Amino acid sequence: MQCNIVYTHILSKWILQSRRGLKPGQATLDAVGGAHRLQSWDHNILTDSGGFQMVSLLKLAKITEEGVRFLSPHDGSPMLLTPEHSMSLQNSIGSDIMMQLDDVIATTSPDKERIVEAMHRSVRWLDRCIEAHKYPEKQNLFCIIQGGLDLDLRRECVKEMVKRDTPGIAIGGLSGGEEKAKYCAVVRTCTEMLPDMKPRYVMGVGYPEDLIVSVALGADMFDCVWPTRTARFGNAVTSRGTLNLRHASYAADFSPVDEDCDCLCCRSKEDGGLGVTKAYIHHLTGKETAGAHLLTMHNLYYLLDLMRNARKAIIGGTYPSFVKDFFGKIYNYDKDEYPVWAIDALNTVGINLTEP
Repeated sequence: MQCNIVYTHILSKWILQSRRGLKPGQATLDAVGGAHRLQSWDHNILTDSGGFQMVSLLKLAKITEEGVRFLSPHDGSPMLLTPEHSMSLQNSIGSDIMMQLDDVIATTSPDKERIVEAMHRSVRWLDRCIEAHKYPEKQNLFCIIQGGLDLDLRRECVKEMVKRDTPGIAIGGLSGGEEKAKYCAVVRTCTEMLPDMKPRYVMGVGYPEDLIVSVALGADMFDCVWPTRTARFGNAVTSRGTLNLRHASYAADFSPVDEDCDCLCCRSKEDGGLGVTKAYIHHLTGKETAGAHLLTMHNLYYLLDLMRNARKAIIGGTYPSFVKDFFGKIYNYDKDEYPVWAIDALNTVGINLTEP
């Protein structure tokens, strides 16, 4: 296993979309001294560059070597996002980790020529981002490896990105509907070529199983909307799988959301928590936003705690047994239910999930 530390789930992520930076706007951020002061947050902030909007707003965007021209999803006004302006916006935000503007293509795209173009353009745009970055001494610019599901393209991109010697390295363009086995192949192909002492960030991932397998493959950092999005639908992420608390079976279940969890919601009042029960969440979901807020707190705590425990296991040399225990709890120790993609991926790094 190449990684020796696991970085926690991203705590704050600002997506940049327009030449004005939209809300609160670049002028406001410059006036207050950045996002840390604006939101009274003294921990790390990671900002994305706006590249993902090339996928999510593709019908409103035109991509050229200059940058990306958008029609605002708010009022239809034209906007231009270049590598230089992406850096300017992120410099104003004052994020601790900032991402290069990259050319993002969905992994399910059949257009090989476009994937090749995007990979090479991402390298060229990184050079422009490095040149435009105002505060390299206090803000860490990460490159983003592209190349779709083509492992040769990924290898070529890794070689070029590593030459630029950025403080950290991201693997981008995944979590776009590709098969899990292909996802794992891309992650392992990239991490095998990356420097040992720089953080490896897999963007847009993911479910707990994805995180545990990706750590085994050599990844350190992750981010995903899933824990908060799934909370809005009444789903609690727990040590024994995801529970849909909207289900009628929880209407009179007065046990904690997760008995193994020490978050503010799950802890009893005697231990300084809120003592939230499954029944309470059940009666809130679909009716009150408070249910989504409580589950968001719980879900984020669960993933942060999962990463903390994974880090401890790596440092203690017990990660293989940690992985087996994790999958055992999630799938009730029924090895026939373990996903084949996870078994195969873990086998490539010497973790046999199905043996005692």
